[in-house]
Amino acid sequence: MSRETTRIVTPWPEPPEDGTAREVAEGVLWVRLALPMALDHVNAYALDDGDGWTLLDPGLHDARTVGHWEALLAGPLAGRPVWRVVVTHHHPDHIGMAGWFQRRGAELWTTRTAYVTARMLVLDEQESWPDETVAHYRGAGMDAAVLAERLAQRPFNFADSVAPLRLGYRRLVEGERVRLGGRDWDVRMGDGHAPEHATFWSRDDDLVLGGDQLLGSITPNIGVYPTEPLADPLAEWIAACRRLAPHARADQLVLPGHRLPFRGLPDRLAQFEAHHERALARLHAHLAEPRTAAECFPPLFRRRIGAGEYGLALGEALAHCHRLWYAGRATRERRGDAWVFAAR
Repeated sequence: MSRETTRIVTPWPEPPEDGTAREVAEGVLWVRLALPMALDHVNAYALDDGDGWTLLDPGLHDARTVGHWEALLAGPLAGRPVWRVVVTHHHPDHIGMAGWFQRRGAELWTTRTAYVTARMLVLDEQESWPDETVAHYRGAGMDAAVLAERLAQRPFNFADSVAPLRLGYRRLVEGERVRLGGRDWDVRMGDGHAPEHATFWSRDDDLVLGGDQLLGSITPNIGVYPTEPLADPLAEWIAACRRLAPHARADQLVLPGHRLPFRGLPDRLAQFEAHHERALARLHAHLAEPRTAAECFPPLFRRRIGAGEYGLALGEALAHCHRLWYAGRATRERRGDAWVFAAR
């Protein structure tokens, strides 16, 4: 993810403390949950349904998050049950706790893509790196020392941080209207960061539940990974920004998956596209000489990429190389085990 200088307004300069709740609109609580990674938190939201609650994106499944939710259920959520868990997309920091709440009686509402992908990945445990993953990393030009270090360790498994999902869910689809927390919401799908990423736009006030599709001060990771090695997610991201733009208003309060709630969504959507267009222009110049995706970090990120960010950065670099390739602005040829891209 990349930092952006924006003209957006953040009503709260600081987030709530980990595991506490802050009311950001009538009947809507903002919860900040810690993550054990470079992006060290995720936002969750509790919507008051009267006798119970709807939770949005309840975080990663680990002992710390379970403890936070147990304290929240007994405290700010006033001992009332969680009727449903709504998940915007399938990434572990958003869907991880959904199965934990399902086992306690909550319904899961999400998109078909999110449910099927997450359930498949939870069941797909690997004790060693699959050959396809190794080939993908080599094809992207991963540094040999980084690859060797990874191969010496057990790979990350979805089941490490996502509770098992029960059979059955309530599917969310593009364009439908749902009733959550005393409001009617239009469901609109994003893409690029995660396929079929659900966002929710209130018909009754100015709230937008943005997940990772609509972030205020960073851009979400848009990467190519071994599950779909020839993907073009940046094209899908830009198309989604353009698709959502007609619904955006400057006064809307966006409740995002990370960092702070914000206003100024029309500007932010324009900034998303401009940010990647500038990155593609720098990358195109950099590809005057043939390079692997791993050799494209300098023009894309313009800062040192640490070990904790390397995998995400590699996926994002490959996504930008693919965008130029699919647009006919770059060639793609094999060089040993790696693919190299060159500007046209």
